[in-house]
Amino acid sequence: MKFSESVERISISGIREVFEAASEDAINLGLGQPDFPTPSHARQAAVEAIEAGKADDYTGNKGIEPLREAVSEKFARDQGVEVAPSDIVATAGASEALHVAMEAHLGPGDEVLVPDPGFVSYDALAKVAGAEPVPVPLRDDLTLDPAAVEAAITDSTAAFVLNSPGNPTGAVSPPDDVREFGRIASDRDVLCLSDEVYEHTVFDGDHRSPLEFEHENVVVAGGCSKTYSMTGWRLGWVTGASERVERMVRVHQYIQACASAPAQYAAEAALTGPQDVVEEMRASFERRRDLVVRRFDEMGLDCPTPQGAFYAMPAVPEGFVDACLDRGVIVVPGEAFGAAGTGRMRVSYAQNEAQLEEALDRMETALATV
Repeated sequence: MKFSESVERISISGIREVFEAASEDAINLGLGQPDFPTPSHARQAAVEAIEAGKADDYTGNKGIEPLREAVSEKFARDQGVEVAPSDIVATAGASEALHVAMEAHLGPGDEVLVPDPGFVSYDALAKVAGAEPVPVPLRDDLTLDPAAVEAAITDSTAAFVLNSPGNPTGAVSPPDDVREFGRIASDRDVLCLSDEVYEHTVFDGDHRSPLEFEHENVVVAGGCSKTYSMTGWRLGWVTGASERVERMVRVHQYIQACASAPAQYAAEAALTGPQDVVEEMRASFERRRDLVVRRFDEMGLDCPTPQGAFYAMPAVPEGFVDACLDRGVIVVPGEAFGAAGTGRMRVSYAQNEAQLEEALDRMETALATV
């Protein structure tokens, strides 16, 4: 049998491997999925669109105009950035947004700088596009260092990935660093691909986007999955300069045609409707963050305090991840996110507090055995 060379360079993610090895009744701290329901007004908008027959047909490749206007207004409200609705493409989640961005901008011989540890998709999607991912180890506080990114740029570098708030780290890049990333993209004429899917889950400080400081060489991927607990709806977006959007639409139209119509109407309602749920979720995740960090500290595990998202990445002794699995707690080994993640593990605190307490109790028991 013959297979694509690009696909042969990737494998099933380490996250999925952990799931398959765990028992069905395990407490799952490996999944980045909020435990809140999708807002009722977003659900109702999808129902109304279906009942009115508006969800029966393809939408335009870029998505329905009201949704793109809502995303445009979001950028104006949250980042103070003017983004034309015509420069926004609705995608099947932020995952597709990342995919079309890399396919449109990378090819054989290109290098893309990726955070290490970093989300599993960055390395794999770069390889699928035919490019070579180059890991950039994070600082001790698990943030990406602009100086390290700039030092890693070569004549072959086409792009670098920024993810703030970050997965798997929960780290948030300081505003001065984000400004530097924008400068690097401009001065070195390389693409900054900014994954901002956790933009509204920030506990300390504020989310800043490199799009605030640079336009021509920044592409932003975002979505509703984490902000509005809409992971199953698969609705995201990607934006950038008009010339970049035109190339990304070329890819998107062939692999997806358009995002799900019902999901587009639901996302429009989520973005334009009451935003109380966003703050409720953020506050709940902050309480869970504090619980997890406190318990790890009591266990003697070094864990940089996450400033956003809903992940913690403590340093752990060898054998601890397996010991957790043996006690029915799913966590993900740090090396699943890159070589620099070795000796750490990722814990998602998207589970409810009662489940978290039980899982942490089991982890403390597991720790005594390694």
